[in-house]
Amino acid sequence: MKRSIFFKQLLLTGGAIASGQQLMATPSLSNPKKWMLPPDLKSGDAIGITCPSGFALQEDIAPAVQYLEKWGLRVVVGKTVGKKDHTFGGTDEERIADFQSMVDNPELKAILCARGGYGAVRIIDKIDFSPLRRYPKWVIGYSDITVFHSHLHAQVGMASIHAKMTEGFPSDPSIFEPTQLQALDTLRQALWGEKLTYTVPPNPLNRPGEASGVLIGGNLKILETLAGTPSDIDTRNKIFFVEDVGEALYSIDRMFCNLKRSGKLSQLKALIVGSFTNIRPDDPDEPFGRSIYDIVWNQVKEYDYPVCFDFCVGHQKNNVALKCGVHHRLQVTSDASTLTMFGS
Repeated sequence: MKRSIFFKQLLLTGGAIASGQQLMATPSLSNPKKWMLPPDLKSGDAIGITCPSGFALQEDIAPAVQYLEKWGLRVVVGKTVGKKDHTFGGTDEERIADFQSMVDNPELKAILCARGGYGAVRIIDKIDFSPLRRYPKWVIGYSDITVFHSHLHAQVGMASIHAKMTEGFPSDPSIFEPTQLQALDTLRQALWGEKLTYTVPPNPLNRPGEASGVLIGGNLKILETLAGTPSDIDTRNKIFFVEDVGEALYSIDRMFCNLKRSGKLSQLKALIVGSFTNIRPDDPDEPFGRSIYDIVWNQVKEYDYPVCFDFCVGHQKNNVALKCGVHHRLQVTSDASTLTMFGS
């Protein structure tokens, strides 16, 4: 049964914080101790669109450009938009150069990745993120862009936004469901520095409780493949969210076993389980016989932190914006689960 999602917006008290106040103590890029929080956007600011993973054509990003301009932003379209090297948005060298140019550009306040797919892991080690010390900016995307969220967490100490990419902007808003438009607007709210609260209906398998901590996470498969690399995230004392698409149940089970065995589930503040869509069917002769809920509970039953299922994040229409690297509070009760962003 489809569940409705309720969105609630809390405005920052006293208005937007000045950008100079939002840049916290500069971390070491090799061992970040504190977080950089990029400045909030305002009308007239510039946002770049680039293709660090899969390709996107000019016509693919046109609705996003129109929306962003309606929001009052200046859009800088990267050189990889329109390029195609098989599945990639240009060659590795072209994608490195385009993303680097946006990292280096002091005028850009945000970088919107055009799409996911595959390719970010091929270029992540060739990008120099040190200019972000002077020009912090929001990196936006999900799915394969989890590579950037995780790397920014592990190596840069800079917050980022897990949110819709250009395919999430409608050419005709009338064909979008209300939850899709609401989810899209959460990206604008996140960029503008508005505090967001998301409330989702209860799941009887949730584990009640309340926790506060830095929010991190993303695509489960990507996080698994980054284990043991310089981009591997530290989940200790974090609110951790995961989602995925197109995986078989046994594969999801294996990934959660990996999380457990690598210690990523043992010291969480809370676990948020988003959508797992387009699950590949079992072999009818050898059914796996366990649901997503069974898989998760088998790995977290010994812990006591809150667990929230069916959260509005992932490869789905109501994929809301989440600020990775920013403190949140999660409250899980028998009536609802509520995630509130409350600062850096």
